[in-house]
Amino acid sequence: MLIRYKKSFDKIAMGLLSFMPDEKDLKKLQQTKQLYETEDNWQLFLWKEDDDIVGLIGVVLDGDKVEIQHISVNPSYRDQGIGKSMVKALKQMYEGKEVVPNKYIVDFFHKCVEKEDPS
Repeated sequence: MLIRYKKSFDKIAMGLLSFMPDEKDLKKLQQTKQLYETEDNWQLFLWKEDDDIVGLIGVVLDGDKVEIQHISVNPSYRDQGIGKSMVKALKQMYEGKEVVPNKYIVDFFHKCVEKEDPS
């Protein structure tokens, strides 16, 4: 289930963001998190599985387009379809808008979309 990021999830969000290849540097990581906290069009969501937060998806809203900036799954939970579930939930949340990946997550995004059921 997708839930909105709250400050109380700060450490979890930082940990999940750090799995992104372009977020390895602590200073860059803090700047990215700051964007999600201060910019209205930057939205960060966490994926909750039972009582654990195991994934993260961050987007930038631009008119009728929703661009995914970050998508990350805890390594212990990978290969279980969580990325696909996050993309699907995001598309439902922003129904009527075009959901697209940025250049850093395009390959992962297409893997998620390929596996989607046609229904």
